[in-house]
Amino acid sequence: MRHGKKLNHLSRTSSHRKAMLANMAVSLITHKKISTTVAKAKALRTYIEPLITKSKDDSTHSRRLVFSHLQDKEAVTELFRDIASKVASRPGGYTRILKTGLRLGDNADMCIIELVDYNENMLAAKEPKKAVKVKTRRASKKKVDTTVASKESDSKE
Repeated sequence: MRHGKKLNHLSRTSSHRKAMLANMAVSLITHKKISTTVAKAKALRTYIEPLITKSKDDSTHSRRLVFSHLQDKEAVTELFRDIASKVASRPGGYTRILKTGLRLGDNADMCIIELVDYNENMLAAKEPKKAVKVKTRRASKKKVDTTVASKESDSKE
């Protein structure tokens, strides 16, 4: 039974899982979008979001902490220089998982995980919302047009 076990082990040893998540995080930082299975994407989201939060504070200590996870200088530099400036005002939720269907070989659920502030298509499609009319369950009162009513009374006479 899985009582209290919140980490998905992904059928891997601890060292293999840590190395895989670090490699996937580096790929996500450099390419801004990667395609993977849904289980790996959910595990990657819990791995990379604290690192992006640490990158908001550009200090030597936070750079060393992030480097200890990623082990890639270029990815750390890109994370602290470009990505941290874009997500500075965002309180969390830096990644988005979009399900793409099933893989042909083994029917695994596939998805695309991407950084939210780097999807130009969704940012361009963002338009101001129109005012929504409030729909009530009450029947509206019929308004009697006074000009039509007066013409009808004149024609009867």
